[in-house]
Amino acid sequence: MNIWVQLAIWVISYFVSAAARPKPPQPKPAAFGDFQFPQSTEGTPQSVVFGDVWTPDWMVLGVGQYRTQPIKQKGGKK
Repeated sequence: MNIWVQLAIWVISYFVSAAARPKPPQPKPAAFGDFQFPQSTEGTPQSVVFGDVWTPDWMVLGVGQYRTQPIKQKGGKK
């Protein structure tokens, strides 16, 4: 009978400690300023590349379609 009392005390203390612990803070969603992209400076000559090639330097000219909200689509597959 003693083991059942100890088990009940253990279960009750587990739930009390789980309810009393502090909640972790929710992280903020990533903002566009959090990312660091190498960008070209004004006046730098730009090359146009067709196909797959290796270049000594690379840069990001533009980053598009950055979304902070999930894409919601109505309907399903057809």
